[in-house]
Formats: sequence, C-alpha cells, structure tokens
Amino acid sequence: MVILKYMKQLISTYLRRTDYKNIWDLQKQLFEFRAENRIPDILLLNEHNHVYTIGKSGNGNHLLASEDELRVTGAEVFYTDRGGDITYHGPGQIVGYPILDLNNYYLDTHKYLRDIEEVLILTLKDFQIHGTRSDGMTGVWVGNNKIAAIGVKISRWITMHGFAFNVNTDLSYFDRIIPCGIFHKGVTSLQQVLGHSVDIAEVNESIISNFEKVFEVNILILEKEDFIKSITEQIRQLKEKEYINVSKKKY
Repeated sequence: MVILKYMKQLISTYLRRTDYKNIWDLQKQLFEFRAENRIPDILLLNEHNHVYTIGKSGNGNHLLASEDELRVTGAEVFYTDRGGDITYHGPGQIVGYPILDLNNYYLDTHKYLRDIEEVLILTLKDFQIHGTRSDGMTGVWVGNNKIAAIGVKISRWITMHGFAFNVNTDLSYFDRIIPCGIFHKGVTSLQQVLGHSVDIAEVNESIISNFEKVFEVNILILEKEDFIKSITEQIRQLKEKEYINVSKKKY
C-alpha cells in the first residue's frame, strides 16, 4: 500500500531540449485544460534552444544587440505574456513551467513567487551553495550574481511560465542583454560556482523533491513520451467533443 504524504497531486515531466514557441503553445493548452479541471497540476521541466524572451514590462533599451544580430547567433526572440523584463534561455539551463490551480493552494501572487524562490534556494543547498533573495527583486542570487530568474503569468488563479535556473549555461549569451533589466548585478551558474559541470538529471531530481516539500504536493514523474501521449489524447477528446457539439447545432 502506497501512503501519500500530501493531499494534492501533480504530474512532472522532463521534455529535454525544446523550441520555446512549441512549449509556449503547450503551456497555453495545459493552462486551459487546468482551468477546465481536465488535468491535475503540472510541472514541465526542459532546456530550450537559444532564445531571448521579453516580458510585458520589458524595456527595449535592455536589448544590447538588434533582433537581427541576435538571430545571427542562432537565437530566437519572443515577446511574451509573462511578467518581468528580458532574459535568455538555452542549453544547460533548466526552465520550469508550473501549471497550478492556486485555488487549491492560496490566492497570493507574492507568496507564490517566494515559494518558487524557496524551491530553488533549497535546490542550491542540495549542492552546498548558499542562495539568497534580494530585496525588491524577484529571483535567486549567489552573492551578487543571479542564478535563477522568475517570470510568471497568473490568470483565474491558474499559473503559467515560471523559472529559469542556470546549471551548465553558456553565460556569454547574457552579454547581449541587461538580464531582467538589472544593471548592477551579474549572472552565474551552478557550473561556474562549483567549478565543474553538473548532471542535469540530478538537478531535476532536486528541483522536483524541493517543489514537493514547499508546495506540499505529491509528484508523479512521467516520461516525456507518456506525458505527450496523455496530453495528445486529451486534445483528441476535446476536438471530438467540439465536433459533436457543432454537428448537433447543424441539425
């Protein structure tokens, strides 16, 4: 008999390397499914191909190269509906997208942001690194350098977008922007702090474990293929239902 520690349930999957636009579209679909209570809470983990994303409060002056110049480097540029300014995502960086119904947790945006920070601070602790918050800023820091950025969207108390945690990230890509619009601080990564590369799978495990503790939720881990199969089936059923409804209207 399996004894569950918490009442709430969540599914997590690691999607490996992905294109940003594909996962943004997936988030939107999952957001609607969660709002309709068709799926449980979700935590997507992945690494993106090189991309710069600009949030709703983004300032064009924080982009130090033209969009065309950035694309020459192989990076895409997207203006998104998340909060925050400009940031970079790429290989070696774990990007997490929690799709949660906060009605089952608390109706407090600030607490949600602090809890995401706490997950990442505890993850750093698992690697014997002291992570901190910075007054008036969202994210996680090691000394004067940012190691994790957070930018979210919350609508109807359903969350999307999330956090970016630098593990083995090529930090030179941050040279082309003012990350999160913060002029007076730098960026860092687990690799830079520890002096060696870190196994992404090990960091994913730590994030999931700490997410479970902080949000007091039981997490079921699905392989990418099983997760995609499950979501594809949800979409198929939804389309079938819509077709039936349209057919009924015709007759």
